[in-house]
Amino acid sequence: MKYYSLHHKSPISTFKNAVVQGLAKDRGIYFPDNITKLSNHFIKNISDYTNHEIAYEVIKQFVGDEIPAEKLKEIIAKTVSFDFPVVKVDDNIASLELFHGPTMAFKDVGAKFMAQCLEYFNKDNDDEVTVLVATSGDTGGAVANGFLGAKGVNVVILYPSGKVSDIQEKQLTTLGQNITALEVDGVFDDCQEMVKTAFLDEDITKTLTSANSINIARWLPQMFYFFFAYKELHKSHKDLIFSVPSGNFGNICAGVMAQKLGLPIKHFVASTNINDTVPNYLMSGIYKPKPSKATISNAMDVGNPSNFIRIQELFSNDIDTLKSAFSSYRFTDDETRATMTKIYNNSRYVADPHGAVGYLGLKKHGLKENEFGVFLETAHPVKFKDVVEETLPVNVEIPEQIKKVINNTKVAIKASTYQDLKAYLMK
Repeated sequence: MKYYSLHHKSPISTFKNAVVQGLAKDRGIYFPDNITKLSNHFIKNISDYTNHEIAYEVIKQFVGDEIPAEKLKEIIAKTVSFDFPVVKVDDNIASLELFHGPTMAFKDVGAKFMAQCLEYFNKDNDDEVTVLVATSGDTGGAVANGFLGAKGVNVVILYPSGKVSDIQEKQLTTLGQNITALEVDGVFDDCQEMVKTAFLDEDITKTLTSANSINIARWLPQMFYFFFAYKELHKSHKDLIFSVPSGNFGNICAGVMAQKLGLPIKHFVASTNINDTVPNYLMSGIYKPKPSKATISNAMDVGNPSNFIRIQELFSNDIDTLKSAFSSYRFTDDETRATMTKIYNNSRYVADPHGAVGYLGLKKHGLKENEFGVFLETAHPVKFKDVVEETLPVNVEIPEQIKKVINNTKVAIKASTYQDLKAYLMK
C-alpha cells in the first residue's frame, strides 16, 4: 500500500515511512492511494469470524507486506485484547463501549497498534525516535501507556494546562521512564500547532514522529470496532446509524473508511460540543476553523480538526455527496448534562459527557422505524468523575486501571511557546 499527502506536494510514501514520519514533509497528512472493498462473503458471514480475524482482514491491505502476516496477527492480538460491548440504552439506541482497555478510552486501540508497529520498524535501528503528540484529554494517556518502555522510543506529550480532567492528567504525567509531559499554557489547538511546527523544523524533524490520529497507524485501527459492532447487531438490525462524539474527527473518519470497505452503515452523525467548525461548514459550505472553547466534554475541544480533510477526500471533496451520508450537530454543556440525566433516569445507564453528546446526535438526527442508532461511549465515566457525580445521583467506582495512577505524583514541564518545546527536544 502506498500513501500520498493530502497537500499533494510530497513524494508517495510506504506504510512504514508514513508511520515513522507521521506527517508528510509538505505538512499534509497521509491518505491511502487505493481502498479495496472487502468481499461480500466476508461481510455477510462476519459472525463466523473472531474479532482478531476481523481486524486482520480489515487492516492487512493498508499494511501490505511491510509487516509479515504472523507478526501483524501478533500485533492485532495485543491490540484487540479487551471487550467492545454493545449495551442497549433505548428501544432503538445502544452504546458501543470503547473504554474497557488499559487507559479506559477508545484511543487504546490506535495507540497500542501504532506503538507496536513503530517498535517493529525500529527493532534494528540504534537511533532513538521521539514520538510527539498533542492531547485534548485521552490521547495522552493512551499513547503513554501504549509506548511505555518501548525500545528506542521516547514520547513527549503536550497538553493544555487546566483543560484536561485530573485523572486524564495523572495518566499522562505520572508514568516516567520514556514518557515526558509538557504542560502548555494554552488550548489544545496551540498544542497541535506546536507539534505541526516541529515537523517542519529541519533542526529536529529527522528524529520525530506523531502519535496523534494524523498518524495512519493511530487512525486506521479505529475501523475495527465499527466492524465488531456490526457483527453483533447486523442480524437483528439492518439500517445502522452511528453517532460519534467528534473532536479531531479521526474516530468518525475511521468509521467512514469502514463504510468504504463495504461495511453497510447507513449514515454517520458527527456530534460535537460548542466547538462547531464542522456543523457550521455543513450548513454554510464554508470551512472556517476557530479557536477552541473549553467544555465539560474536553476531548472534543478542537477548533480545527485535523482529520476532517480525510473525510472530505473520502467523499471526493463534494459537499453534497458528503451531506447525503454524513451529518453533524453541536450541543451545549447544559444540553449534555440534561441528556446524561435523561439517559440515567430512563435506563440507569451512566454516560460520560462525550457519550451523552453522541446520544444527542442520534436524537437530533432522528431515527426512522427501521433504523437503529449506535453512539460511541468513548471513555469510562470515571475519567470525568467530577462532572458525572455533579450531574447524576451516583458515586463512580474507581476501576483498577485508574487506581494504578490516581495517587502517583504529577511530573510535567511547563511550556508556553514553540521555542520552549524546541529547547526541550534539542537537549
